[in-house]
Amino acid sequence: MAEYIDLLIEQDDLTLDAGGNPKLVDGRASIAQDIKHMIRESGLLVDIIANRDALTRRTNIIRITMAVDDDERIVPGTAEIEESAPGEYWLTATTVKYGNIALQLEKERG
Repeated sequence: MAEYIDLLIEQDDLTLDAGGNPKLVDGRASIAQDIKHMIRESGLLVDIIANRDALTRRTNIIRITMAVDDDERIVPGTAEIEESAPGEYWLTATTVKYGNIALQLEKERG
């Protein structure tokens, strides 16, 4: 049995199987989902995407990176955020037990 298990959330909703039971996610995918939710709940991503001030964007990128590095499931110092296109950010990090994760960071749909 996997050490980290969570309910699968897709498009801001619980994902159900054909029988109406919640689908589960484990291991690397569970950690990635938790980190993505932590970032969204922090509110910093919206400020990065919406802010024109480069210093404020960079400061918030550092804050997110530090928060990810503080997760005990992540190897400290491995979290990085890069802007691949204007307003499109990717986070990469190395988990302690499951290797690398990569997440596209997106502003919450509203």
